[in-house]
Amino acid sequence: MSLCRLLLRSLRRSSTVPISVTVRSFAFSSAEEAAAERRRRKRRLRIEPPLNAIRPPPQQAQWRDPNAPRLPDSTSALVGPRLSLHNRVQSLIRAGDLDAASAIARHSVFSVTRPTVFTCNAIIAAMYRAKRYNEAIALFHFFFNQSNIVPNIVSYNNFINTHCDEGRVDVALEVYRHIIANAPFSPSPVTYRHLTKGLINAGRIDEAVVLLREMLNKGHGADSLVFNNLISGFLELGNLEKANVLFDELKERCLVYDGVVHATYMEWFFNKGRDKEAMDSYKSLMDRQFRMTPATCNVLLEVLLKHGKKTQAWSLFDQMLDNHTPPNFQAVNSDTFNIMVNECFELGKFDEALATFKKVGTKPNSKPFAMDVAGYNNIIARFCENGMLSEAETLFEELCSKSLSPDVPTHRTLIDAYLRMGRINDALRVMNRMVDAGLRVVASFGNRVFDELIKNGKAIDCAQVLSKMGEKDPKPDPTCYEVVIKGLCAEGLLDKSRELLDEVMRYGVGVTSALREFMIEVFKNAGRGEEIERLLDMSRLGYCPRPSAPRPTYRP
Repeated sequence: MSLCRLLLRSLRRSSTVPISVTVRSFAFSSAEEAAAERRRRKRRLRIEPPLNAIRPPPQQAQWRDPNAPRLPDSTSALVGPRLSLHNRVQSLIRAGDLDAASAIARHSVFSVTRPTVFTCNAIIAAMYRAKRYNEAIALFHFFFNQSNIVPNIVSYNNFINTHCDEGRVDVALEVYRHIIANAPFSPSPVTYRHLTKGLINAGRIDEAVVLLREMLNKGHGADSLVFNNLISGFLELGNLEKANVLFDELKERCLVYDGVVHATYMEWFFNKGRDKEAMDSYKSLMDRQFRMTPATCNVLLEVLLKHGKKTQAWSLFDQMLDNHTPPNFQAVNSDTFNIMVNECFELGKFDEALATFKKVGTKPNSKPFAMDVAGYNNIIARFCENGMLSEAETLFEELCSKSLSPDVPTHRTLIDAYLRMGRINDALRVMNRMVDAGLRVVASFGNRVFDELIKNGKAIDCAQVLSKMGEKDPKPDPTCYEVVIKGLCAEGLLDKSRELLDEVMRYGVGVTSALREFMIEVFKNAGRGEEIERLLDMSRLGYCPRPSAPRPTYRP
């Protein structure tokens, strides 16, 4: 009984314990403050998105058929060190040092930074333009057959064009069939342009017509320049009727075609003495009011000027300037100005040439052409050829004041002009500027300039210029050192010649056998034979370069 009372008493006590209610506290004192905080967080997310928004989660790599053909590089591969390599090769090509450009491109195949297909195409095309066809073909085989770099259609077009110019049209056709059978892309219109031109030059115009039909049957558009090749071929054979049939077909297939076809007709009519028909063809083109590219109009300008139609040429030039409304439409380029400026120089109208160089359109919406370095190079070269160095210097200073950098041809033109006029100090000044700008001095040009400067008592200055050249990569050619060192020895400056030879050894340039024999003989006659032999023997024993200041990088 007492146990029951105790249980009842404990139940009464527990029922009387007060129940505590927890009250939730909020972070904001009002709804307006909470809304302001939400807006602040949204702004912060827009400015600093979370990491998962910047870096999406990695996707699973898609399975790729190992038997599928490999694709060539895209432009996205041309970044970082590979872009720097490409720019370096391009700078050497622009400087005219194709041997150095080829060596750098070939050596990079065995390095971590392998060249892209664009770098390979650049040096192959440069060899083709220099008519070094065998080297262009050898480079194609080295890059794409031996080094496992995948070629693109530009690579094959360069290869085909080289074989066609060498007269090996059958080899070019085999390459064309290889593209169709094995490449992961189709031939381009440029492929057919090269092949039809090569077949016509080989006297196989019927096969060129068959190739044209094959191009059209494969679904390619009617390319005006392919038709132009065939039209020109039939005109050269005197078959005007067949040429007209092809021209009519082109006009049926294309509402707008390249006006270079009319230039082909005009050239043929002018050569036949049929000036009226030539100008009728030109008038029919103008009546169509096509918006023609500078390349087309430049061909028309050259044909008109060549055959004495000066009024029509200047009228076309003015029309091109009026139609120049970048960025909507580019109607002229530096080649356009070069054609008309050269015409003025041929007529001896120097003031008119400068006015033409700065000429702009007269229409309200036309804009002046932003002249490039190639345009400045042309007019500077023309003034130098006519001994008008003050005008050339003014244009050179104008070029330097713009956001353009004078290139190797600009400096070479001025240096050659100064040497012809006997202005040795000015030639040395421009040579120093060229080296300071990081531009490549090709061995043939450098040796000629150094030789002329040394003849005029500038051996020490040449040594200083050559030392600056040696601080940059690629190093000067060994023959440049040979010319300057011999010049120093001829003036009795043996200590300076030894310093320059020390640089040759330090930079690993290499000593020619002729220079080695010359230095040993000169220093033996001066009683210093052991000294020079010890220095020359260091190349065999391994030369440890002494610490030097960091080398400035070569500016591409």
